[in-house]
Amino acid sequence: MPSSNKPQVWFLTGSQHLYGPETLAQVADQSQRIQRELVSSGRLSAELVWQPVLTDAAAIRQVMLAANADPSCIGVIAWMHTFSPAKMWITGLDALRKPLLHLHTQLNVSLPWQSIDMDFMNLNQAAHGDREFGFVQTRLGVARKTVAGHVSDPRTVERIDGWARAAAGVTHLRGLRLARFGDNMRDVAVTEGDKVEAELRFGFSVNTYGVNDLVAAVDAVEDRTVDALVAEYADAYRLAPELARGGERHDSLRYAARIEAGLRQFLTAGDFGAFTTNFEDLGGLRQLPGLAVQRLMADGYGFGGEGDWKTSALLAGVKAMGTGTGRGTSFMEDYTYHFGPGEPKILGAHMLEVCPSIAGGQPSCEIHPLSIGGREDPVRLVFDAAPGPAVVIGMVDLGDRFRLVANEVEVVAPDEPLPNLPVARAVWKPAPSLSTSAEAWLTAGGPHHTVLTQAVGAEPLRDFAEMLHTELLLIDDNTTTVDFRDRMRWNQAYHRLAQGIPTNR
Repeated sequence: MPSSNKPQVWFLTGSQHLYGPETLAQVADQSQRIQRELVSSGRLSAELVWQPVLTDAAAIRQVMLAANADPSCIGVIAWMHTFSPAKMWITGLDALRKPLLHLHTQLNVSLPWQSIDMDFMNLNQAAHGDREFGFVQTRLGVARKTVAGHVSDPRTVERIDGWARAAAGVTHLRGLRLARFGDNMRDVAVTEGDKVEAELRFGFSVNTYGVNDLVAAVDAVEDRTVDALVAEYADAYRLAPELARGGERHDSLRYAARIEAGLRQFLTAGDFGAFTTNFEDLGGLRQLPGLAVQRLMADGYGFGGEGDWKTSALLAGVKAMGTGTGRGTSFMEDYTYHFGPGEPKILGAHMLEVCPSIAGGQPSCEIHPLSIGGREDPVRLVFDAAPGPAVVIGMVDLGDRFRLVANEVEVVAPDEPLPNLPVARAVWKPAPSLSTSAEAWLTAGGPHHTVLTQAVGAEPLRDFAEMLHTELLLIDDNTTTVDFRDRMRWNQAYHRLAQGIPTNR
């Protein structure tokens, strides 16, 4: 897993020598005040690192190359405090390989109407300089996000942080190693895909390991490690009596702990941040991993069931984006519908593997039969997801490109208790309605395996897709099936025309 150190975003300020050293000193002072105000908001998930004011092409190119080379830097924010002639930014922007945010702001919130003079105008002219900078970015075809607003506005800071979170997700994917235990489920289409193209596009690598490589790690776990995990389970969850020490199924809990310890050791040793399993390919495992997968997801690992490496990698990236929010993100699958009475809803779950980070209360640790897989009854955590706004997002390989499909949803409590459903689950109302959402998702070819996140909203996910130069189709309150089909046609035409043309130049 990657380091837990806070990532850095570099804060760049543009000016020029035309105004003289006194003005440049003011620019530097005011730039640092903007940086300090953003930091003092307490709303940024990344460390905002101020860089000296940039006034010539050589310095600009040098700082861009330095940003590229620094692994702690996940992106740069650029602000043209005064008029910064944008020709001197061309080679630097051309060299930049990290995400870019163009911040269009100024030091003062309001104009000093009675005292304003030309000295004030010459110093405070971001409205002038940022337009020059915006032109050269467009002229070069530079991919970036533009945020306009004062840094005292919480919404401005929220949008900056959303971009920073997207950059963190992209950075996480760029170095992600994914272990695939066995192949994918037989005869399933959507879990297939081009792993070479995925590594080229997103940066994560996918490699397959025999399930018995994992079994060897599981069998090698020491009893004292199992003892410690079993005690941790008893403290963290409502343990079913039969699983407790002295209970008739306690050995099953110990084997679930052995799976977790072995799987965790395997992933740690190989520096893997994501993995897949497949109930059709369990080798010598006595249980389908359930509890182990749930707990590893809660620690930030990506996971995909049935060999679904695309969803596993996507989950890892979105979890990295949501770090520190206190809200959860999980592997998910649409299972069945409630068409009425009342408002239509979707019931999502999986066989076992739903992340407890989305739980609405203390999970219950239980054991129940599983009708597929042909192994012993598996241990799992059972809970209802916490209510609140969320986004469901999936990744598909269309052959000529990858596509992300997302739906804004509202997670709600089940209409009634679910005493006979022994898995973790989420119930949600999709925007704009169940029928429109389902029709749009199916039309887009959206997958049945998804990522449900309450930690990351639609705008950061859009930033994430932009940074990855990947299509995103969002289903929200404004979606109609007719407009959605039209958008897909336009996107298809664009991506066909853009094939082979760099999208970040």
